Amino acid sequence: MAAAALTLPLLGAAPDPAPPATARLQQAFASAAAAYDVPQSVLLGVSYLQSRWDAHDGAPSVTGGYGPMHLTDARAALASAGHHATGTEDPRGDDARPALLPSERTPDTAALPDRLTTLPKAARLTGLSTETLREDPAANVAGGAALLAEAQRRLGAPASDDPADWYGAVALFSGADDRASATAYANDVFAVIRAGERRVTDAGQRVALDARPDLAPDASALDRAGLRTGSAASTECPRTVSCEWIPAPYEEFGEDDYGNHDLGNRPASQRIRYIVVHDTEGAWEGVLDMVQDPTYVSWQYSLRSTDGHIAQHVKAKDVAWHAGNWYVNAASIGLEHEGFLTDPDAWYTEAMYRSSARLVRYLADKHGIPLDRQHILGHDTVPGTTTATIPGMHTDPGPYWDWRHYFELLGSPLKATGAKNSGVVTVRPDYDTHRPVFTGCESAGEPCAPHGSSAVRLYSDHDENSPLIRDIGLGSAPTTGVNDLSSRVSTGQQYAVADRWGDWTAIWYLGQKAWFRNPAENPVAVPAKAKVITPREGLDSVPVYGRAYPEAAAYPAGVPVQTVSALPYTVLAGQKYVTGGKVPSEYYYAVTFDPASHQVVRGKEQYYEIQFGHRVGFVRAADVTVASS
Repeated sequence: MAAAALTLPLLGAAPDPAPPATARLQQAFASAAAAYDVPQSVLLGVSYLQSRWDAHDGAPSVTGGYGPMHLTDARAALASAGHHATGTEDPRGDDARPALLPSERTPDTAALPDRLTTLPKAARLTGLSTETLREDPAANVAGGAALLAEAQRRLGAPASDDPADWYGAVALFSGADDRASATAYANDVFAVIRAGERRVTDAGQRVALDARPDLAPDASALDRAGLRTGSAASTECPRTVSCEWIPAPYEEFGEDDYGNHDLGNRPASQRIRYIVVHDTEGAWEGVLDMVQDPTYVSWQYSLRSTDGHIAQHVKAKDVAWHAGNWYVNAASIGLEHEGFLTDPDAWYTEAMYRSSARLVRYLADKHGIPLDRQHILGHDTVPGTTTATIPGMHTDPGPYWDWRHYFELLGSPLKATGAKNSGVVTVRPDYDTHRPVFTGCESAGEPCAPHGSSAVRLYSDHDENSPLIRDIGLGSAPTTGVNDLSSRVSTGQQYAVADRWGDWTAIWYLGQKAWFRNPAENPVAVPAKAKVITPREGLDSVPVYGRAYPEAAAYPAGVPVQTVSALPYTVLAGQKYVTGGKVPSEYYYAVTFDPASHQVVRGKEQYYEIQFGHRVGFVRAADVTVASS
């Protein structure tokens, strides 16, 4: 609906004088707050945590939530959900075991929880149509105000002008059925109110929430909410999130088979070096069913979009089957976020981004994991283990995950750290305004809806009409497909500069020069400092590997030697690649249900992890030299 719809009168009230075009959403919050006797600061705080005040042009979130208040009508959005619909990777990625290729599932949407059906409820409370609530931001804000007012009545509390009296209603607005999740949500909303916020939304609306640093909400009303008491016992989560233990099964089944993870003793046995960010390609309830199936795959944590609630399934000491690369699995923790890669408008809530960032910050501090893109990996940056596995590797969370905002929430914002014309750049487009063309979201070759993106496209020359960069490992011609990683880089990744030409910058990428447009007035990459590797003197090229496995002599009797197999890529003399640091050669042998035979094999060989293409890779330390750039 056109932006003018923001000035429509609410509930028959006399229309206010038309505000400036960029202030209409602010006025909508004021009008809805007055109409439903809800403090405007509470309404603004809830909306910020839901959507950061964005309307997303009427498109639904990953859980079917609409508008600035994220009013949910999820049935249609979830009807076709299935876990990781693309890619043919073996999630274990361990050559010592048969490939695990579980069948895809479609979650049952017959009975959706209340948190996914708030929009029809808002329609009943306001008398507005569901279509209007989806498409008109002002009506959507009114619907949110009506739900907050109704929650206050449910608690037996009167309307009040004091935001401190609305803690219980805010907690209920989250839709959580347990007290811990509702409390965490309300705490986040009131943290936003205390800190204050101001922002220009995706529709160009200027919205401000003045800070109330001394606001102390009354949490006692939540005692009357009748929410179940969940248990955080057994979880490994920070206290600042809501977290429950829903274990993945470690069970024997079939003929000498078991699932759906391996027991371990990390970090005593093996350091945890990586956190891998995934999206679920499915809805919360269905995803929980999957991870509790011993014949399926596993990951350590699931995160819910509506309120950021976390379920832990596998202990950090144990190895989950999630990344398609056994070397990475054995040294990582996997996080699945409720979402869909190929739906650009299926946006993630601020509540989930914040909850995820708190969890990752906690895990990174606990395990000494650097907060950078060579250690906080997307599933799409995990390398194939061998040449044959490269085409089937998964591509989530995809180009629509907002890495720049995520790293701000991690407390490690992506900044320029180098001088002008430095030898390294950090990819950092403006997510909201950077909108590269992608195809194949709904059908092959068809354009995806224009949307902000973390991805920057690469060309073979300083001309957007030149061919896209080809990835020889994929074995196919490069395209603009949303799942085609051959010719794009992602926010936060760092690359060595190979050349410059006017507004264009070239980087070393997959063994070749790759160009992207990088105008000074609106850069998509900023100068950086980093360590880089290059082939040592006397070598024309060095091989790139998808895993850092030990040399054959390191394996004890009874443990089969794992092939050290080079990928079809090489680093040529004169080329440079940013390194995330030196890593040991390790192989975790775990192929039996009884962990008595499990052991970590360590070699003398050492490797460097490098940002080689869109995905990371490994090179032997003996093959390269390292320098600052």
